[in-house]
Amino acid sequence: MSIKLYSYWRSSAAYRVRIALNLKGLTHEIVPVSLAPGESEHRQEAYRQKNPQMLVPFLEDGGVAIGQSMAMLEYLEETYPDVRLLPDEHPLRSQVRAFCNMIACDMHPLMNLRILKYIKTEFNADPAAHWYGHWIHEGFKALEQFVSDGPFVFGDTVSLADALLVPQMYNARRFEIPLGDYPKLVAAVDHCNELEAFRNAAPEAQSDATS
Repeated sequence: MSIKLYSYWRSSAAYRVRIALNLKGLTHEIVPVSLAPGESEHRQEAYRQKNPQMLVPFLEDGGVAIGQSMAMLEYLEETYPDVRLLPDEHPLRSQVRAFCNMIACDMHPLMNLRILKYIKTEFNADPAAHWYGHWIHEGFKALEQFVSDGPFVFGDTVSLADALLVPQMYNARRFEIPLGDYPKLVAAVDHCNELEAFRNAAPEAQSDATS
């Protein structure tokens, strides 16, 4: 086994890579790195030596070492193309990438754990109350317009768009964000979560999951 994914069970960025590894059927090892307060293994020197950014996930594949989940997904797509998660044809291939980037670049960074902690510490505000919901709605309103008639985000074939959407929807549900305005997104996620690859990647299915 050469692929190692340094992961935290509730990291949505790690979650999306776990999904992709499972969909591609790639044998891999999950190496838990705790982000929990009081543990913060990602801040310790051993992990800093691997990933100077001190974030999860982090991917090792033989001599290849990569940070940043979108770079990992592109690497897996290029290196292990037997199961494709990006469509071959254009413009659909670019549309899937755009959908992914709307989540990975526009939504997720604003709701990252370190951002939420900073808001709470520096401004004495509860980011779950308004901040998180605001950016979920801003993103989901746009994403809803791109979803096909299903069962997946872009038609009848699973793609990286689904791998990005499912973790973001997990977080929205965790924070009890109302989702009634996004029936297509919800339907796509619920369909994905019936598949073993998605179920096995879910936070609660991870060895480091806590209550």
